[in-house]
Amino acid sequence: LLIATRPTAINLKWALDEMVKALKPLPPESRMAAAYSRAAEIADEDVAINQAIGLNGFEIIQKIAAKKKPGETINILTHCSAGWLATVDWGTATAPVYTAHNAGVPVHVWVDETRPRNQGASLTAFELLGEGVPHTVIADNTGGHLMQHGLVDMCIVGSDRTTRASDVCNKIGTYMKALAARDNDVPFYAALPTSTIDWRISDGVSDIPIEQRSAREVTHISGRAADGAIVE
Repeated sequence: LLIATRPTAINLKWALDEMVKALKPLPPESRMAAAYSRAAEIADEDVAINQAIGLNGFEIIQKIAAKKKPGETINILTHCSAGWLATVDWGTATAPVYTAHNAGVPVHVWVDETRPRNQGASLTAFELLGEGVPHTVIADNTGGHLMQHGLVDMCIVGSDRTTRASDVCNKIGTYMKALAARDNDVPFYAALPTSTIDWRISDGVSDIPIEQRSAREVTHISGRAADGAIVE
């Protein structure tokens, strides 16, 4: 039932499989404590992995900064939400941004709103605001225009699932950003832990199930009214 909630993303299945391996051999009375223990281990591992992603991504940002004037801002475009609201801490795509920001490197993030659920506008922007990272929320179709005008130095996205052949499946719209980046010679990176890799499959187009959600998410939008109430 839990796996069915995220058919595209593989991390949830990986974590549940880890829990089954840890709990299945144990008697029922021992499983609750063991479940909490293994979950804590997975959480700690996730933090360490995201920190490593941050350091590796920071090296790339530093190389880009070295080609610019001292103190010039590095403009990074991201799509959807791959921050600490999607992981345990740091995030994947945002980890290099936070690492660079904390090191004093001037970064600015172009945040795709990411329709229809607006994860970029509602989640990524919320995170960046909390961390004090300069950012701008943009319409989903703006990225290519910004790249054409030299306003994007690099793109970093997360991944819902990556095949053994390195096909990356991420939020709808990521492919268009990748094509625009390729056409404009903008470096494009996917940040992910090994738990995102599905070693069973190789073709990202035919082998990865894509989540089909309600059409109402396109025709309706939710927001906060002046009195603070959430309305649709």
